[in-house]
Amino acid sequence: MKRIVTSESVNIGHPDKTCDYIADAFLDEALRQDKSSQMAVECAIKNDKLFIYGEATTKAKIDYEKIAKEILRDIGYQNQFKIIKELSIQSPDINQAVVKDVLCANDQGIIYGYATNESKEFMPLPIIIAHKLMLSYEKFRRQNASYHADAKCQVSIAYEDEKPTNIDTILISVSHDEELTNEMIKNDVMKNVVEKVLDEYKTLCNDATKYIINPSGKFTIYGSFGDSGCVGRKIVVDSYGGVGRVGGGCFSSKNATKVDRSGAYYARYVAKNIVARGLAERCEIQVSYGIGLEKPISIYIDCFNTNKVSMEKIEKFVNENFDFSPQNIIDELDLLRPIYKETACYGHFGREKFPWEKIKEINTKTL
Repeated sequence: MKRIVTSESVNIGHPDKTCDYIADAFLDEALRQDKSSQMAVECAIKNDKLFIYGEATTKAKIDYEKIAKEILRDIGYQNQFKIIKELSIQSPDINQAVVKDVLCANDQGIIYGYATNESKEFMPLPIIIAHKLMLSYEKFRRQNASYHADAKCQVSIAYEDEKPTNIDTILISVSHDEELTNEMIKNDVMKNVVEKVLDEYKTLCNDATKYIINPSGKFTIYGSFGDSGCVGRKIVVDSYGGVGRVGGGCFSSKNATKVDRSGAYYARYVAKNIVARGLAERCEIQVSYGIGLEKPISIYIDCFNTNKVSMEKIEKFVNENFDFSPQNIIDELDLLRPIYKETACYGHFGREKFPWEKIKEINTKTL
C-alpha cells in the first residue's frame, strides 16, 4: 500500500515555541536552585505582552521577568515587552498526593512512547528531517540578519508497504526583511538550509521531489506580532509528528512528577530499547497513571505485527528490566537536573543528548 505521511517542525521564533522555551527556562532555574521544585509555570504571548502564569512550589528565587526578557532579546525581539504575572503555589491537595516518602504521579492521564527503525534516530523520518531543517535554518539565520527566528516547515515522505521510499515534498516558510525578494529567499534557503540537511538523505530524493519555499509570498510580520502563542500547543511537533499517538498533555513547564512529561520520556526510552535491540521494527507503548498512585494503572505494548520474537517475550523483557513508577523514572533518567530548556525546540525525542534516548545495558539472554 502506498501512502504519504507529513510532519512539521517550527523554529524557536514561532510564538508557541517561544513560550515553551521560556517556560522550560523557568523550570531549569528552579531545579538549579531546588531539585524538589514542583513547577508548572507557563506563558502566553501576543504583540508586546507576555503573560506568565501557573503554579510554583519551590525554594528557588526566580526572576521570571529577567529570564523571559533575556530569551526574547536572544530570539531577536528589539521591542520592550510588558510582563503580566499570575502565580501561586501548587494546590496543597495535589502536593499532598504527590510528595510522599516515594514520589507519586501528579495527575491522571495516558501517555505514549514510540520508536521505529526507519531512521538511525529510531524516529519517524518526516519529523526527524523536519527538525533537522529547522535546526539548519536556525544556524543560518543567526548569521544572516535579514532572516528572523519565526519559521516552520513540513516534510512529506512517501511510503510503500510501511517502508519510506522517497521524499515527496518539503515546504518551508521563513520570516524575513522587506528587501528580500522571493527568488533570493528561495535560493538562500535551498542552498544554506535544505541542501545541507538533504545531503544525509540523498537516496530519498529524486526528480519528483517538490520544494516549496515561502508560498505566502511575504512573511515580514512575524513572531508575537503575527500570531499569538502559548505553552503546549505543539505537542505533535514535540513528539512523533503525528505518526505515534500522543496522550494530550504537553511537556514544557512541567517538572518530572508530571507524568505526562516524564512518563512519555520513559515510554519512548522503553520503546526505543525494544526496537534498537531488533525485537521489533516498530513499537508503541501506552501507559496510564492515577494521581497520588505510586505505580501505573496499565501498560500496553503494540509492535504492529513487526515483532521478531513473541509479544510474550517482549512483555517479559519490559517487566523484568523497566519500572514505570514515577520515582524510578526520575531516579533512572536523573530528571531533577536543569536539562529542559534544550528539549523545548527541535523535538523532545531523537536527540542523543537526552537520557531517555540511551540504550540501557541489559542481559538479554532470555530473549
